[in-house]
Amino acid sequence: MEYLKAFLVGGLICVICQILIDKTALTPARILTGCVVLGVGLGATGLYAALVDWAGAGATVPLTGFGNLLAEGTQEAVARDGLLGALTGPLSAASGGIGAAILFGLLSAICFRPKEK
Repeated sequence: MEYLKAFLVGGLICVICQILIDKTALTPARILTGCVVLGVGLGATGLYAALVDWAGAGATVPLTGFGNLLAEGTQEAVARDGLLGALTGPLSAASGGIGAAILFGLLSAICFRPKEK
């Protein structure tokens, strides 16, 4: 049942973003940024935590989950370190994902050469 809930929630998030791409004049970059900002807003208000508890990876894997991770990291670091935590918290919380993205981007750039059109 957990897999079904994760599939439905993650799929619904992706369907909403795909509809926005197909039916609006918004660029994919703006839609992706909007997903992160939405995740930060829902995470900061505590609403996203209930979705994560219910859907698991279906809520944490999409970009809204990344925004939620940034919000949670900020809240924890501010509670621990004060105002300085607002700067260090999001980077500490998301450092694993950011590091992996940089590493795999570098490996892709080394392995594949772009072709001219």
